[in-house]
Amino acid sequence: MIGAGAVGRSVVELAGEHGHEVVAVADSSTAVVADGTGGPGADDSAGVDPDAVVARKSERGIVGDDDPDDALAADYDVLVEATPTTLGDAEPGFSHVTTALERDRHAVLANKGPVAERYGDLRAAVADSDGEIRFEATVGGAIPAVSTVEDIEPGHVTAVRGVLNGTANFILTRMAAEGLDYDHVLAEAQDLGVAEADPSFDVDGTDAALKCVILANVLSFGAADDPADAREFTLADADVSGIRDVPGSALRLAAEDGQTVRLIGEATGETVRVAPRLVPENGTLAVSGTQNIVQIETSHAGRLNISGRGAGGPETASAVLGDVGRLE
Repeated sequence: MIGAGAVGRSVVELAGEHGHEVVAVADSSTAVVADGTGGPGADDSAGVDPDAVVARKSERGIVGDDDPDDALAADYDVLVEATPTTLGDAEPGFSHVTTALERDRHAVLANKGPVAERYGDLRAAVADSDGEIRFEATVGGAIPAVSTVEDIEPGHVTAVRGVLNGTANFILTRMAAEGLDYDHVLAEAQDLGVAEADPSFDVDGTDAALKCVILANVLSFGAADDPADAREFTLADADVSGIRDVPGSALRLAAEDGQTVRLIGEATGETVRVAPRLVPENGTLAVSGTQNIVQIETSHAGRLNISGRGAGGPETASAVLGDVGRLE
């Protein structure tokens, strides 16, 4: 387990319920690696003690006394990469994953950066490895968006769209319900912990765009007969507009017509777009609060809708652990 934020800690806590054993945990500066004997830092199995790891992180800000590189070198079957998302070269997450693949180990990502910014490089690393990657948790938290597209087969999916950022959706929902302006609701969201002190990643549409880029890569590479023929998407290929400039008056006018505004992301094998859009007030895409929804357009099965919690430690950890199970 690389990364000990909300998602990483939840994976450590819940892994046992899913039949998995955590043998190493690392944060940015420390690690704990099980010695396989049930000694210090481990329970009576070969794994680390989840409660001890989480408590130490909460109380002391570290997970152990080992070096993070020791966790990468541990004897594991699946590496879980849940460090913060970075753009551009997607480091250090990209190197963590490729290190696992070079050892013919599997990797599961909750970190969007490597899948959104260096998907072609990841696929090339997988081609040279006996390991595989999965990344359900990078799109929509607990919502099984990626696996549903894969089950239908990307060649039979014409588009994926939806509400993919809970912070932006909370703000737009409150603006519409209370007739308030953006700045007022943003301050409320920050007080409630729904929005970060710097909300740019969410309100400018970057987070939703990264998720749509990932979906576009799944569609493009999944539909191609030869990976060399697939189009690779990055954030630079996305057309993105956020919600900062949506006035309260626009939501009030929309309501008079039975409509509302949502930040909608859309991915195909050719385009990625994120922008505020008018949707029917009682329509499928008008989910409220921090809820997310993914809408999948298919060639033969019509339109499928999947909604649920798109963020949160336990919710995202459930997607991570589901992927770990698929790799067994």
